[in-house]
Amino acid sequence: MLGSFVGIADYGAFVVAIIVFLLIPGPGNLALITSTSKGGIAGGLGATLGVIAGDQLLLWAAVAGVSAVMVAYPTAFHMVQWAGAVYLAWLGIKMLMAKPGGVPILQIKPRHYFRQALLITLLNPKAIVFYMAFFPLFVDPAQHQGLKTFGVMAATIAALTFLYGLTSVMLTYHLAERIRANPQISAVLNKLAGVFLIGFGLKLAVSK
Repeated sequence: MLGSFVGIADYGAFVVAIIVFLLIPGPGNLALITSTSKGGIAGGLGATLGVIAGDQLLLWAAVAGVSAVMVAYPTAFHMVQWAGAVYLAWLGIKMLMAKPGGVPILQIKPRHYFRQALLITLLNPKAIVFYMAFFPLFVDPAQHQGLKTFGVMAATIAALTFLYGLTSVMLTYHLAERIRANPQISAVLNKLAGVFLIGFGLKLAVSK
């Protein structure tokens, strides 16, 4: 009922699609896990808010038609894409080179986690194009209400992302408590996270 009232076609399917996308492994998920293992619940929630803020900026940029500009000027698109790739790879290399007991790559302060997750989210310009392609699938042309329709979509994405982030943070936190008791496991997971970040960076760099 809510979906049809605000111009969203099949609101239930829209919610399911967002949940599925949230479950797909990516830099955002890794940021949540790493932040929680380093900074506890406060760090994880800070990263969650960073992901939400980044997503909101990207999706409203998509609504504003930024993706059309980026497609029209592919050089600008690729510059942002390469910036994101370099940033992710840089984080990954730092994690691989980190020594046990050294200063954490992600500082144990919530505002740093927020900033880290925000940058990781924003430096994925393909997300803007994704939202431009994704939103029309669930917009009812007959009942579309402009910004109100997109506003409900944006609020739904933010709420689902927060619930997903909260769940991930709580699960990761309790698991991290056990991992901290074994420094070797912590070191291996830290390097594994570094490998994944480098992989995400390379994937972003070579994608077209």
